[in-house]
Amino acid sequence: FGDDRDEWLNFLLAELVEPQLGQDSPCFLYDYPASQAALARVRADSPPVAERFELYIRGTEICNGYHELTDAAELRQRIGRENQIRVANGKPALPTSNRLLDAMEFGLPACSGVALGFDRLFLLAENREDIAEIIAFPFDRA
Repeated sequence: FGDDRDEWLNFLLAELVEPQLGQDSPCFLYDYPASQAALARVRADSPPVAERFELYIRGTEICNGYHELTDAAELRQRIGRENQIRVANGKPALPTSNRLLDAMEFGLPACSGVALGFDRLFLLAENREDIAEIIAFPFDRA
């Protein structure tokens, strides 16, 4: 990972922290580093934090959500920074125009969203270990 702070944070979270979360009861992880905001608003705390959360049950991320960014200028800056990184790594740039930016320009109201991993929830309900056992089209059978 070299000196990429976010890559190290993601690695440490995935390998050391996440497996321990929600073992006894559901656990919410919230207020992510601002550099990991994705499409979340960043609150001007000290240090600034992204208004994101994830729910964990028995070490498995079940859902994630965030207070949506509604500032088109901020999103353009984020896309620009991300595109610099992507191009430097030989990846294609993200589109600089899209429907989300159009909605923000028009006046997207304050909103939030949550993505629930139904397959992960079902995995836990069925006490299974491998998600390939419960999804309809795992990669090896697609």
